[in-house]
Amino acid sequence: MRTPVYAIIDLNTRTSERYEIEESMYRKYIGGKMLGARLLYDLTPAGIDPLGPDAVVIINTSPANGTGAPCSSRFNMTFKNVLTGGIASSNCGGQFGVLMKRAGYDGIILRGQSDMPCVISIVDKQITITDAGELWGKDTEETQQAFPKIYGKLVIGPAGEHLVRYAAAVSGERVAGRCGAGAVLGAKKIKAIVAYGTQRPQIHNKKKFAKYVSKWVKFLRNHPMTGEALPNYGSAGLVSKANATNALPTHNFKYGHFKDANAVSGETLADTRLLRNSSCISCPIRCERRVSVDGKDVKGPEYETCGFFGPNIDCISMESLLRLNYQCDLLGLDTISLASTLAFAMELKENGVADFDVSFGNSENLTEIVERIAVREGKYSDLANGSKWLSEKYGGKEYAMHSKGLELASYEPRSSVGMGLGYATSNRGGCHLNGGYLALLESVGVLSMNALSTSAKPAFTAFFQNALEAISASGFCLFSAQSFVPAILFKLGPHHRVTRAVGKIATHLGFGVRALLWMLPILRFNTVYLFPHAETLRLITGLPFYTGSFVRLGERGYNMERLYNFREGLTGKDDSLPDRLTKTPQDANNPKTVVRLDQMLPVYYKIRAWDETGAPRKRTLRKLGIKA
Repeated sequence: MRTPVYAIIDLNTRTSERYEIEESMYRKYIGGKMLGARLLYDLTPAGIDPLGPDAVVIINTSPANGTGAPCSSRFNMTFKNVLTGGIASSNCGGQFGVLMKRAGYDGIILRGQSDMPCVISIVDKQITITDAGELWGKDTEETQQAFPKIYGKLVIGPAGEHLVRYAAAVSGERVAGRCGAGAVLGAKKIKAIVAYGTQRPQIHNKKKFAKYVSKWVKFLRNHPMTGEALPNYGSAGLVSKANATNALPTHNFKYGHFKDANAVSGETLADTRLLRNSSCISCPIRCERRVSVDGKDVKGPEYETCGFFGPNIDCISMESLLRLNYQCDLLGLDTISLASTLAFAMELKENGVADFDVSFGNSENLTEIVERIAVREGKYSDLANGSKWLSEKYGGKEYAMHSKGLELASYEPRSSVGMGLGYATSNRGGCHLNGGYLALLESVGVLSMNALSTSAKPAFTAFFQNALEAISASGFCLFSAQSFVPAILFKLGPHHRVTRAVGKIATHLGFGVRALLWMLPILRFNTVYLFPHAETLRLITGLPFYTGSFVRLGERGYNMERLYNFREGLTGKDDSLPDRLTKTPQDANNPKTVVRLDQMLPVYYKIRAWDETGAPRKRTLRKLGIKA
């Protein structure tokens, strides 16, 4: 078994040194966001400025990365969250992670701060740092074109240079979008990191690995979600589903249904603007949309972008949506935080509080506004700080749609209360993925378990948070987990009596899921129908990963992130949502259409074996082998 090799790159001295991960740490944290959280905790003191010289940025891969396993091109960025002050992980596809690993490093640790713009090159184990003054100011497309096509590239645009708090880092046309990934690189004056090499990852049992991968790929292609829905419509296909269940944020989350949602739906995109499908490396799902903007073949929008640049700002223009999506990629901006901040600014204007020249239903001037935000021009610099900061300056906290400072994803939690609990408890802030993505079972998936019931939601949330944590840390795209719901239920459809019955039963399975979490150590089996990631990881590493130990791995990672947050001052009091979601019913005639965190949080803490403040208990940390 080969343990990971990292490089520590000191930007002050422009030197690098080899850093080997200890076997004990590798076995516990495996890679990606999980190992990144452990390293960030160990390598930085409490209270540092995420954009200051003492900040550390960890960019790393995972065991599956580059092996050819399905959906395994992902790499991860871990750093102190620019928006929340807690943990940040930003995951990305593209070629960079694969080629950094081929260049001889499983990860890099960035320290210090360059005194001028620079490029870091990692080529066949050799690391060099050169000046990049001629690239400073260029967009992400122009920057990447300055390097050979065969290189993996990770770059920032003008937004990162100007320290927009939700600036993104870009690899190819893939984006490490959330938490300010572009800003932390910009603060270090890193314009680009490029990598190339010819090494191949080691696989413990190549023969069985190849056979199992073939089986898993066949399963993904035959499943209605990963073999039909995602290839046909991409994640944008969720627009219509969310709208049908009042889970589509509209008018800054004031409502959950938009009468013109079809204008910006995945189906309309496929029928009117789709050029072709594409995919990340080694991905059989092929959910990427290719569209034309100004005659250029570019990446199309995901569900979040469709929802937030569509219904949440009352926009019905597919053309505007596509153009804004491409512009954000060029400038290096997170579409979720940007669009949500714009929606908040629109409501500030609507309420007569502040005027940033944006208003609901008007997208004509948004490209100009976005350009100004990216370079912090004049009053638009305020918008570059995100909705939490804006609400603290101008007011309106009750409708600033974030948790812990990170803007919520595009699922209205008053129609998906388990997702609301996930937003509130997510370690990186208002994230659907780190939050357990229970919306797929409650409101936008085929199962549709009672979306308003709080029963069983704390248990399901904890279980799926752990599972998705393990999947991500192992190096897999989380879309590979969307085959979790049995194919037969997709074929029957959400309205079939069998599907409805299963959803109703699931609503009352809280005790069963809690028992399952307790039984994890004895669940020594793997199956392609549940978490094929576990068997794939076992065959790659030779480590004894089974369904139970795999989910327990995710539990360890989730608690490690939580421990970092508590050290930085984020506690249970920050497991919260805006008053609009917890106090104002979505349906005025149904008082249950709010997120009842007061009911769910105590149960959730108990399931996680955290104390009443939401802190992991000492016995919990001992059980998981976490040293504070």
